[in-house]
Amino acid sequence: MRRRSFLNATAAGLASTLALGRPGAAQFIPKASERKWAVLFGTWYGTARDAAVWISEGMGGIAAVFDVRQDPDLSPFDHLVVGTAIQGGKGPKALEAYLGRNMDRIKGKVRGLYAVCGNLERPAGPQNVKDLIDDYLARLTGAGPVAKRVFGGRVTKALWSEEDFKTVRDLYAQLQMPPLKDYDNLRRPDCLAFGGEVLAKAA
Repeated sequence: MRRRSFLNATAAGLASTLALGRPGAAQFIPKASERKWAVLFGTWYGTARDAAVWISEGMGGIAAVFDVRQDPDLSPFDHLVVGTAIQGGKGPKALEAYLGRNMDRIKGKVRGLYAVCGNLERPAGPQNVKDLIDDYLARLTGAGPVAKRVFGGRVTKALWSEEDFKTVRDLYAQLQMPPLKDYDNLRRPDCLAFGGEVLAKAA
């Protein structure tokens, strides 16, 4: 009987938690810090989320981490890092919409910008930084000169929508590249180092 009561209580607690939560409401809880930092990201399949958590770790774990789909209130934060996964040269529409709605809470607080991009499995270079950070994210956020980085991307075909997979598969065929396969070029040490760079530049 005790076991059944425990299971019922656990199930009720879980149902209550799920009912209260919104999609993507998981949050990386930061360490206490006098400076209030947040890492805000837009993602399709989770690569930019992983980069965001690792960036916060590289900052000593002091930054809260938010998916834009959570519609977080950024007013309590003094410093922001903003990043996104890239498809077709842009981030998700949810990111662009969120930044547009919250420009007054974002402008002047951005201390770092990052993008995660497959780049046809090639390492990112200066042109990627210009296209994806300077000409895209910096404009969306109103950020001035800040720490910036483009990280390698990741493909897990089982997670992709049929439409996204077909688009990229067709691009690979058009460029006469080998068929698209799973790969992971996002490196945790690179994200940790960027977190340290953001903190150093903001000091």
